[in-house]
Amino acid sequence: MFRFPSHRTRNAETHIKRSLVNTRFPSLPLSVPSAVSQEHTGRIWKLGHLPPDPDPTALAQSIPPPAASRAFTPHHPFPCPAITILVSSLSLFSRTARDLKPRTPSDRAARVSFRSSRCLGRAPKKSDNTRYYEILGVPKDASQDDLKKAYRKAAIKNHPDKGGDPEKFKELAQAYEVLSDPEKREIYDQYGEDALKEGMGGGGGMHDPFDIFQSFFGGGSPFGGGGSSRGRRQRRGEDVVHPLKVSLDELYNGTSKKLSLSRNVLCSKCNGKGSKSGASSRCAGCQGSGFKVQIRQLGPGMIQQMQHPCNECKGTGETISDKDRCPQCKGDKVVQEKKVLEVVVEKGMQNGQKITFPGEADEAPDTVTGDIIFVLQQKEHPKFKRKGDDLFYEHTLTLTESLCGFQFVLTHLDNRQLLIKSKPGEVVKPDSFKAINDEGMPMYQRPFMKGKLYIHFSVDFPDSLSLDQCKALEAVLPPKPVSQYTDMELDECEETMPYDVNIEEELRRRQQQHQEAYDEDEDMHGGAQRVQCAQQ
Repeated sequence: MFRFPSHRTRNAETHIKRSLVNTRFPSLPLSVPSAVSQEHTGRIWKLGHLPPDPDPTALAQSIPPPAASRAFTPHHPFPCPAITILVSSLSLFSRTARDLKPRTPSDRAARVSFRSSRCLGRAPKKSDNTRYYEILGVPKDASQDDLKKAYRKAAIKNHPDKGGDPEKFKELAQAYEVLSDPEKREIYDQYGEDALKEGMGGGGGMHDPFDIFQSFFGGGSPFGGGGSSRGRRQRRGEDVVHPLKVSLDELYNGTSKKLSLSRNVLCSKCNGKGSKSGASSRCAGCQGSGFKVQIRQLGPGMIQQMQHPCNECKGTGETISDKDRCPQCKGDKVVQEKKVLEVVVEKGMQNGQKITFPGEADEAPDTVTGDIIFVLQQKEHPKFKRKGDDLFYEHTLTLTESLCGFQFVLTHLDNRQLLIKSKPGEVVKPDSFKAINDEGMPMYQRPFMKGKLYIHFSVDFPDSLSLDQCKALEAVLPPKPVSQYTDMELDECEETMPYDVNIEEELRRRQQQHQEAYDEDEDMHGGAQRVQCAQQ
């Protein structure tokens, strides 16, 4: 009994049986080895016996083509009954009906694919064919150069060695491998991702994402042998972090800043080698390791071992003679370059948020270039304070405004004028808050949504009032509470005189006094112990 490859058996048998339901064909000629048999019901065709090496040409030509049926081989229309699916599923057909050659066993295993669904008399089921383009951030008509640039930039940003998401890194490699292959890309554009998963387009599955990454940075071909590339990953360069001071107004409105930076880039004349090709040699001082080990004897039986960069090769592990040095970089392999970066601060960004430029730090040979990172530092605002997506505004009212109503104009961070006023007859108490919806900070990446604006009111009381003012206020304000004590009882009370005090300063001074007293007590206690020990 012929068996499909184990990982495709169920799918292939299901396709065959579904396609042959309700189909009747005459029996095969006796001269042809029986490839299928028909149940007595005549409704379902079952897999039968095949010879060890069937002749596909004879097998295909021996099946009489009915007039009402036309099936298709993977590459060429071939008039035959739907039973031809068995032959095409075994990948025995080539591009034409005349030149049918058997595949190798490995090809048979690899080619039991979604292409066989074309032999069912129906087109393959289409699935999503945009996700890979979205992963790389390119349009569907992107060129190969566009794909390379997009993959290189995204792969550096998401590489696990620099703290990136391993799953995202794997998706980028998968998307690039498919879209960079013209045949796979054509199948993906026409039928989608599922067609590739079921084997359409050939190949034995996706390659190691680290191998694909290495192909961009001197790691050799990602499709060659030699095992996983994890053991030969390149060293990653240092990230360069710069603080970027921004005002609250800039975080509210968004802004962009152009900054000029100097960085090291690989020498274009020698391609980062420091010399003409093959002119460098292994350093004799460190034997190519880039480090020297120094041993010092500290005392009898005590030694110290220290490792430091080799002074002969400057830690590179190789030396270049003066006559072979690159005239542009003088053998340093890198040259300085000035670059202007435009830092875009989006609306709603937070204090401490990072803006990253992947692969823009200093370059070095055999090194994955690090990132330039700008960290936002918000400057204090005299009136507004920010808490998340909300804004807090400080406003002081006079005593008259707090009692009789207020009205003032608030200048917002985008220079809009907001009229703020109280309700008629409303009394505003000190340390109270009022809120205005949708006047807070824009939400990051959702700039049309905003938080709340909270107004914190404080009341400025007068230092003193005249007797006439007191009488006028008593006439309009609620009456004083009636005293619960008689004059005789009040005469017996001890009279005190309170004074003004800054409570925060008072508490701070009190805490300092307590600490000094505690330290003094500790010194006295410790001193007594020392005297006692001396007497003993």
